[in-house]
Amino acid sequence: MLAVVATPREAFWAYAAYAALLVGAARLGRVPIGFLSRRLVLEAPFLLFALFLPLVGGGERIEVGGIPLAIEGLWAAWNIVAKATLGLWATLIVAATTPIAEILHGLEHLRMPRVITAIAGFMIRYTDVITGEMQRMKIAREARGYDPRFLWQARALTATAGTLFIRSYERGERVYLAMLSRGFTGSLPLTAHNAAVPRQWAMALLLPAAALVVNLSSWAAL
Repeated sequence: MLAVVATPREAFWAYAAYAALLVGAARLGRVPIGFLSRRLVLEAPFLLFALFLPLVGGGERIEVGGIPLAIEGLWAAWNIVAKATLGLWATLIVAATTPIAEILHGLEHLRMPRVITAIAGFMIRYTDVITGEMQRMKIAREARGYDPRFLWQARALTATAGTLFIRSYERGERVYLAMLSRGFTGSLPLTAHNAAVPRQWAMALLLPAAALVVNLSSWAAL
């Protein structure tokens, strides 16, 4: 992604080439394009920010539909949208094709503090547990004929949130003590650890090498 970030914003063809590379990677990884497209909603805050840049930017302006827009703001908006979209697509492809345990193990090899990878691993693993607990509490409320949905019923919602926090904390304590009793040392072991062969290294470096070529070509074409 460093190649994408370092690409000049005027090189439209380069961003199209990056998109083609990512589509190819998604095809090889058997990741549906629809799956990636639906998750672009994650970048909505960045898109909202980018929409305001042409309106509040300074400098020379042009009229589009009777609205004066700053040229520099339009360039900045394009730059943010293009790079954020490509970066999110690359992240989604990695997340969809690599098990979480292997990603965390790789981060440990890159010298990320073990406490951070352990916290991230537990957070991901117990998201479903907390979601299930919330669903059970919701069913229990509805079974008693109470389903708060409005602002004046916020007290019930805050009480539910407090109860969920206490239950989550207590469950976390029990799980941690159980893991310590089974010899937990701070990191979760991989179920299988196989060293990468030269062919796998070559395949892994193919996409970054192609992106680097596109980046250098975009600067040479200016």
